[in-house]
Amino acid sequence: MKKALIFSLLAIGQILFAQELALVKEKSTVGYIDRSGKYVIYPTFDAAKNFSDGLAAVKIKQLWGFIGKDGKMVIEPSFTNIREFHDGICIVEKEGAWMYINKKGEKLTMPSSEKLYDFNEGLAFFKINNKIGAFNTAGKVIIREEYDVIKPFQNGFARASKNSKWGILNTKGETIVPFEYDDLGEYSDGITWAQKDKSFGLVDGKDFKVIDGVDKIWDFDNQPMTHARKNGKIGFVDKTGKWTIEPQFEKARSFSQNLAPVCLKNKWGYIDPTGNFVIEPQYSDAEVFSSDNLAPVRGKGWGFIDNTGKIVIPMGYEISASFGFGEKNKGFNQGVSRVKKGGKWGFIDTSGNLLGDKWFYNAELFQN
Repeated sequence: MKKALIFSLLAIGQILFAQELALVKEKSTVGYIDRSGKYVIYPTFDAAKNFSDGLAAVKIKQLWGFIGKDGKMVIEPSFTNIREFHDGICIVEKEGAWMYINKKGEKLTMPSSEKLYDFNEGLAFFKINNKIGAFNTAGKVIIREEYDVIKPFQNGFARASKNSKWGILNTKGETIVPFEYDDLGEYSDGITWAQKDKSFGLVDGKDFKVIDGVDKIWDFDNQPMTHARKNGKIGFVDKTGKWTIEPQFEKARSFSQNLAPVCLKNKWGYIDPTGNFVIEPQYSDAEVFSSDNLAPVRGKGWGFIDNTGKIVIPMGYEISASFGFGEKNKGFNQGVSRVKKGGKWGFIDTSGNLLGDKWFYNAELFQN
């Protein structure tokens, strides 16, 4: 019986830790709701930040501390300024000095740096004499300070610049794409777009394949094809650099759920991977489909359509990015979208119902 109770409490704790919460503001105080729209932590704070890595920063009087998802104080307020936790480590300011702390609030000894950077995929950058390197959560230098720029890691890879040329590094500091390009895209499934002199093309391993006439290529975003521009028109190329949909559109966005928003004669519609219109151009703007099979489209305000073009949620909202960190898309995520109406923010479900039947002075994205 005792063991069963312990396991039950552990399970409840794991569920609580895993659930995403959204910061919302009621007039002058801040609290947190879950995806049902119910308060998990009632608005009692004058200032607070989003949850990140299971903790959220809250301000008590003039000092910042951190709470857990049960609303209890985990790290007592003692900091004049704070960032967010990543990989179990946070940057804070105390008595005029910036430092790294762990989830116990203990100061960590890390390599010296002209500037402190947040951890990202287990690494934090450091800067010495304007050169960038990276160290791990144990403070061990993994990438020596020999780069002019290193962009944040995504799925284990980062764009970096050295001697005015760009390449790709992995989290071990190994060079995946050699430093010989004038510009590079995000590395996805072993492929990235690149610019060398005035030529644009794709890099597969160490091979650079030029796509004739192209002057811009967008990131693949884990899709089998991406959009590229030639002679002022946009089409789609696959990972071999072959045109799968000839350049003909004024604007385009990535494929998602086998549909891509494209603009023709100043109107947006959706095409399938063969280039045929599934939803005819008729909107003033359009975003990609989410995994909920809904996409934001704009007429008199923003509304949402399904993959047949049927309006599921009528227009009349403002929208903003509602996916997690690093995501570029707008719209629904796990059945919820953040929207604005009448100057206030709230969340709607896939049927257009307002979560908790409540609007807020401000509402941030759901985060863990």
